[in-house]
Amino acid sequence: MSEAAVRPRSARGKGAELRGEVLRAAMDLLTETGEEDAVSLRAVAQRVGVSVPSIYLHFADKQALLDAVCEEVFAALDVQMRAAALEGTDVFDGLRLQGIAYVRFAVANPEHYRIVLMRKHLGGDHADLVMASAAFEHFVASVQECVDAGVFEGDADALALRLWAAAHGVAALLVAKPYFPWPPLEDYIEQVVRMAGMGIALSSRMADCDNLPLPELVAKLNALR
Repeated sequence: MSEAAVRPRSARGKGAELRGEVLRAAMDLLTETGEEDAVSLRAVAQRVGVSVPSIYLHFADKQALLDAVCEEVFAALDVQMRAAALEGTDVFDGLRLQGIAYVRFAVANPEHYRIVLMRKHLGGDHADLVMASAAFEHFVASVQECVDAGVFEGDADALALRLWAAAHGVAALLVAKPYFPWPPLEDYIEQVVRMAGMGIALSSRMADCDNLPLPELVAKLNALR
């Protein structure tokens, strides 16, 4: 990079602004290329118009930058899920809409989602601390509201993990296999999320049915019609 191309040193108090520009550049590179390898410090520096040493003032290395990207992804996901919940007609419907928003977010941001939740991380990495993120905390709170309303029975944290597993399962499939002949995505996502919610509502009440003979289990299920 030539000296002329290097952006002037940020004025006092502008460090946070530069950090934000670096983060946006990294996220844009992920969106445009679909490749984590494209997010080198040099590539990010060129896009922002600064020297690589300027980035080191805010991020120790590429991993630190990617960890910060993960935090931004969690924050954006939280915003979309909370907005979706507000559209619900009740707490259970709001929870359903959050699940749909989660999967839609993954499909719309596949490389960001892959980095956060589909790659191997060393223990202690920021990206592994999903359970400490605001997005997960708010999701657990929504599940607790459904418990309080009588929809679910059981511990909200445990129930939230099951619902998250279902949403992540369909999200990961759609991100990893976009070329698969999926049915219409909106209907498919809706059906899977609804199945998970209704299934957990049902299973939380039928723990005593695990060892029933099949005819008795079928009869009990038919009685729910």
